[in-house]
Amino acid sequence: MAQPRTLYSYWRSSASYRVRIALNLKGMDYAIAPVHLVRDGGEQHHDDYRKLNPQQLVPTLVDGRQVLHESLAIIEYLDDAYPCTARLLPRAALACARVRALAQMVACEIHPLGNLRVLQYLQRELGISDAQKAAWSRHWIKLGFDAIEAVLAARDNPGKFCEGDAPTLADCCLVPQVYNARRFGVPLDPYPTLAGIDAACARLDAFKRAAPEAQADAPPEDLR
Repeated sequence: MAQPRTLYSYWRSSASYRVRIALNLKGMDYAIAPVHLVRDGGEQHHDDYRKLNPQQLVPTLVDGRQVLHESLAIIEYLDDAYPCTARLLPRAALACARVRALAQMVACEIHPLGNLRVLQYLQRELGISDAQKAAWSRHWIKLGFDAIEAVLAARDNPGKFCEGDAPTLADCCLVPQVYNARRFGVPLDPYPTLAGIDAACARLDAFKRAAPEAQADAPPEDLR
């Protein structure tokens, strides 16, 4: 009997969004356990969740008896542990390096500066306004997208996605960051290659089902 697979997730968490995309692309069954990052002081800080993930972050994937943290590590685990499903990291060394680099440009350079706990610190401890918070987020997204667009536009053999004609780890990371860019009002006109890849992903069911607004824990639209 297959072991249960549970993803602890928050509907608008871009790191959780990445893993939802990856699980969907690989055709894996999983249940969502919502972790509300704001309600009651943030459910990620409650004792029961802190025992599961000492970082007090989402996502956490429980795969049978295995408990995994950090979205990129989770996705690479899924590729290694379930190699017969769709590959999210190319087998060729150079292509794999390109995919990892693009994924890290999002996950290691842009995302940490717009993480909820960073934005909360800026507001609670340093007293920045909502407008300043939004300007902060736009600045770092634009800086990162400038570099990503340049890398994507310079590809020798461009395909529909970040690497070739099938989505990879890089697309799993890029699409949630584009979602955040739209949320903070970053115009995508300067990034036609990046926007085209996002559009190609949006046509796939795996990405549609992973989208924040498709999650059971998403609030009604007028409360977002």
